[in-house]
Amino acid sequence: MDNLINHPGIIIGFSAIVLFMLLLDLGIFNKKSHVISNQEAAIWSLVWIGISMIFSIFIFIVTDEKYALEKFSQYQAAYWIEKALSVDNLFVFILVFGYFNVPRELHHKVLFWGIIGALLMRAIFIFAGVGIINLTFLPEMNLFGHYVKINAVLTVFGFFLIYAGIKSWFANDKDDQEKDFSKSPGAQVIHKLFKVSKEYNGGNFFTIENGVKVATPLLVVVAVIEFTDLIFAVDSIPAIFAIAPDDPFILYTSNIFAILGLRSLYFLLANFIHMFSRLKFGLAIILAFIGIKMIISPFPSIHISSPLSLSIVGGILIISVAASILFPIKEEAKG
Repeated sequence: MDNLINHPGIIIGFSAIVLFMLLLDLGIFNKKSHVISNQEAAIWSLVWIGISMIFSIFIFIVTDEKYALEKFSQYQAAYWIEKALSVDNLFVFILVFGYFNVPRELHHKVLFWGIIGALLMRAIFIFAGVGIINLTFLPEMNLFGHYVKINAVLTVFGFFLIYAGIKSWFANDKDDQEKDFSKSPGAQVIHKLFKVSKEYNGGNFFTIENGVKVATPLLVVVAVIEFTDLIFAVDSIPAIFAIAPDDPFILYTSNIFAILGLRSLYFLLANFIHMFSRLKFGLAIILAFIGIKMIISPFPSIHISSPLSLSIVGGILIISVAASILFPIKEEAKG
């Protein structure tokens, strides 16, 4: 199948778009720390989704006609899976900001640097993962009357995602709400490397106290967010490997565009979190579905195509969001 990593034009175009948008974001629109309004967050969310969709159309146009629809569907499926799973991660971000009492005008800066770290980590995970997958195919064997070539890593990922889906379905949200984020490995690393002040100093990561340079709590929060995203990637990266295990460029571009829109999505989600009360069940089903897809992928007779995968994932997301709105889960009364 046509591998998009071999198309220099697409690589250059993707890199230019990401670099331009990051410079535009940091250097112009968010040069000064400020509270992000719902209107601003909604506009930026639409901008990022729009750019992502345009890029998927570009992939469809430049890809060989024989594989164009498949590559387009792979990109879309990987993008929306990552986007959906990211929402679950944003819930944790909200709790982290609340735990450390981060001023609202500084949320954007923390998320910006958190996403920069995510760009680097995802590149390592995805390209290294594809390399490992290519090296872990087992010798062809006869199973249930079919000659199949099973990949050891994808099979392990598949069972892991089924387990993760079941665990997510029965997860208790109170566990995260009562979590002590000051004990996060990210926070502990900063406290070991630097002396940390008790007060924020605007958007600065370091300040001077009694003539000594010390870290501010803002640096601790960034480290916690980075570690949280690292843990989150353990679920999300294996999930997208089921979509296009042989094309790291499809996986990376869809993943990065989904992540780049997280900051604006966060500010919308923080105000409308009640509208996603049943989304976790949809995400659990998606994880289990992707796990099953990974396990059965070597069997041609039960292969699930990328367009069908996209339809199933999209349908689950729409149903879970609609159920959240129509039948919201009411919080238990306190006291």
